[in-house]
Amino acid sequence: MYLKTLVRAGLVLATLVGLAPVAHAAEQQPYAFNVLAQRSVALTAQYWNPILIYVSRKSGVPLELRLAKSTKDANALAEQGAYHFLFTNHFFTPERDRLGFNVIARPAGPGIRAVIVVPQDSAIKSLQELNGKEVVFSSPDAFAAYWLPMDALLKSKVNVKPVFTPNQEAGLAQLKLGTFAAAGMNDTVIGRYARREGFEYRVLWTSEVYNDLCIMASPKVPAEKVAAVKEALVNMMKDPEGRKVIKAGAELLKMKDSQGFIDSDNRDYDNYRAFYKRTLVKSAN
Repeated sequence: MYLKTLVRAGLVLATLVGLAPVAHAAEQQPYAFNVLAQRSVALTAQYWNPILIYVSRKSGVPLELRLAKSTKDANALAEQGAYHFLFTNHFFTPERDRLGFNVIARPAGPGIRAVIVVPQDSAIKSLQELNGKEVVFSSPDAFAAYWLPMDALLKSKVNVKPVFTPNQEAGLAQLKLGTFAAAGMNDTVIGRYARREGFEYRVLWTSEVYNDLCIMASPKVPAEKVAAVKEALVNMMKDPEGRKVIKAGAELLKMKDSQGFIDSDNRDYDNYRAFYKRTLVKSAN
């Protein structure tokens, strides 16, 4: 089951549908575009629908936002071929790498880090003090919001009780309420959440920098369609209309600075692949 969010000017509609083909008013069947669940469905749709409307019009390739109930569901559907484009960083494991999705673009900027954080007023000052406590993550599949921080905890010989939530912001909301001792998250997600929600936190651990989530294309999508979508994405900031869409999205998520998307390829994510080869983490699925 997945959530289909129709990409039409001025319309955001989410409905539960199955895997059967979906009738569409356009002559050309839309290409399914899935976004990793970091935020609520509503906020994700608010941010991504204007981008996909713009890219669809500029590229001539109709894109339709489809959001699954959970990260686990989205990844399973992607593995089954339900999506033509992904915005994710979950497809660099050895198993998923073999599926042949190709990186075409990524957000411009310095990249992301994984962090382990506690509320500002928490008495916990070190990773060792988390031993035996509940730590919230977004998904067993999450790179920055599970694999990286859990690997750091294991290498520090700190045993925690992992708890998973539907998305990163849901976990941060629980951390804010004091439900969990700490959270393992993507630093950009928690930074934007903190600015919107007035949440103060302290960082106990930070990873090295990795490139941000990327837009990937299924090998089933014709090369000319992929090229057209890529061109529209990377040229958004050069076009007044595209720049307006990007800036509106940045304001919505409280980004300090958004420079749109840049050209990218699979080589930009080699450090992800290297991490999976050496990690102490075993899949929680």
